[in-house]
Amino acid sequence: MTQVRNRLMTARITVPVNERAIVLRDGKIVDILRPGRHRVRKGSTGVDAVVCNILHPKFVSDLDQVLFRDHEDLAREHLTEVRTGADEVAVIFRDGRPFDVLGTDGRVVLFTDAGPFTVERFDIAETPEVPARLVKNAARLDGAERIIRRFVVDEGQTGLLFVNGVFDRRIEPGLHAFFDGNRTVAVRNIDLRHRALEVNGQEVLTKDRVTIRVNLVAEFRVVDPVKAVSVTTDFAEALHRALQLAFRKSLGTKTLDAILAEKVTVDAEAAERVRTEMAKIGIEVAEIAVKDVILPGEMRDILNRVVQAEKEAQANVIRRREETAATRSLLNTAKIMAENPIMLRLKELEALETIAGRVDHLAIHNGTQGLMQDLVNLRETA
Repeated sequence: MTQVRNRLMTARITVPVNERAIVLRDGKIVDILRPGRHRVRKGSTGVDAVVCNILHPKFVSDLDQVLFRDHEDLAREHLTEVRTGADEVAVIFRDGRPFDVLGTDGRVVLFTDAGPFTVERFDIAETPEVPARLVKNAARLDGAERIIRRFVVDEGQTGLLFVNGVFDRRIEPGLHAFFDGNRTVAVRNIDLRHRALEVNGQEVLTKDRVTIRVNLVAEFRVVDPVKAVSVTTDFAEALHRALQLAFRKSLGTKTLDAILAEKVTVDAEAAERVRTEMAKIGIEVAEIAVKDVILPGEMRDILNRVVQAEKEAQANVIRRREETAATRSLLNTAKIMAENPIMLRLKELEALETIAGRVDHLAIHNGTQGLMQDLVNLRETA
C-alpha cells in the first residue's frame, strides 16, 4: 500500500510494484509516480497521493480530464487513450490478446504500463461483421454484451441479416458476430428443408348440405427466404390460410358421396391455385393430400347402416347365386345318372363304402341277393 510520510519540507512516498500514485500538492497534480521510494516537496497545505492499482488496467478517476487538459505530456507518458468515431469500433489487444471492445463515439483510458496495448479499428458503416478470427473470443471481451451480438445459424437454415431493420444480406450456417454500435443488428433464421403443414378440423358444407370436417396436409419448402419474410409477416400462416380457402371452395361444390369416393385425392385446380399463390411469396408447395374426412355422429351412423345394408344385399345375391349353381349341378348329375344306370350303381356303391367305413356293423334288411345280382349283372355287362 502507498505510504506518505511528512518530514519537514518533503514527504516520502512508497509505491508498490502493482500501483501508481498521482501526487497532488496544494490540490494540483504535480506527478505520477511509478513503483519505488520517492521524496516529494510539500506545499503550503501538504501533499496528497491518489493511488491506482494497475492490475485493473482501465484508469477511471475524476482526475482524468484534468490530466489530459493541463498535464498532457505527463498523461501521455503514463496513460494510453483510445477514442472511436461515429461509425467506428475499436478492439483493444493486451499483450497480443483481445482485451476490450470500444463502441462508437467511445473513449477509454488505460495504464500504459499494464500493457502493451494495441488497437484494431473497424468501420461498421462499411461492414458490421466481426472478423472470423475474433468471433470465438468476442464473448470474453469487456463490454462485448453491449456492442457485439452473436448469432448461430444451424445446418439446413439460412440467416437473413437486417441492419436498422433493412435487409443487408444472407449468411451461411455457423457462428457469426456483429458490431451493434450505434445501429441495430438482427438475424432471422429461415429453415430451407422440406416441411409438412397440417390443416386440422377444417369445417366444410358439402353440396348436399352435410357439414363435415377435413384434415389436410401439404409439403413445402422455402426457396426464396428474402421474399418469404418481406412479402408476408408469417409465410407458414399464409400457406395455412390459402389451403383453407382453396379447399373450402373446392369441397363445397361436391356431394358427400363424391368426397368420400375421392378421399385420397385432391382437386387439381385447387392445389394448383395454392401453388401459384405461394410461389409469389417464395414458397414451393409439393404434395397436397386429404388425410381424413370426419363425419358428424348421426351421419356416421346412417352411413354405417347404409354400408351394412349394401353388404347384406351383396351377400344375399352371392348366396342365391351359389344355391342356383348347386341346384343346376344336381340337375345335371341326375340327368346323367338317368341316362346311365351304371353310373347310378357306382354312386350307390360309393355311398355304401362311405357308410361302411364309419360303422362297425351294417344291416341290410332287403337282403343281399338283389345287391349281388346287380353286381353280377354289372360284371356280365362289363
